Amino acid sequence: MKVSLWGRVGILLLGLLLTVAAFAASAEAAKAATASIQLTQKYAKYAELEQFIIIDKSTNKLYFYEEGKLVKSFPVATGKKPSYTPEGLFTIHEKIKNRPYYKEKIKGGDPRNPLGDRWLGLEVTLNGKTSYAYGIHGNNNENSIGKYVSAGCIRMHNKDVHWLYDQIKTSTPVLITKKG
Repeated sequence: MKVSLWGRVGILLLGLLLTVAAFAASAEAAKAATASIQLTQKYAKYAELEQFIIIDKSTNKLYFYEEGKLVKSFPVATGKKPSYTPEGLFTIHEKIKNRPYYKEKIKGGDPRNPLGDRWLGLEVTLNGKTSYAYGIHGNNNENSIGKYVSAGCIRMHNKDVHWLYDQIKTSTPVLITKKG
């Protein structure tokens, strides 16, 4: 079979395009891995605790550690504006299945509930005032994960928050930061 000059040029360009796409994907993966390593090194003293969570708002990732080892990481959604999700060292103070969404009077377990069916409530102290309004929870819109869309809480895929809920203990420290 004879291929014309333009056919060969087209095949060459397609090969070049695929090579560039593969390189870009591997560069992005390397960048994410480097950020994860830097984050781990920066907060290693906390990660050596029995359990520890780091939430990186710059990448919308949650990292779960046990005994100083990264067990799992998850994509999350955080605040619409950077100030909506508070930064600092907080703790898990409660675990609730089917928590109601009080703002809209939606019962726990209702598919419309934006909190999903698992709630890991945070004790957040800012400027000397303690709040229990923030949490790590499921959602009713799986497409929101990875984005900056919440009113301040940390949203997870429902299957991911189920896994974390089963592992996590109350009083576990949670560090929320905007940079690795």
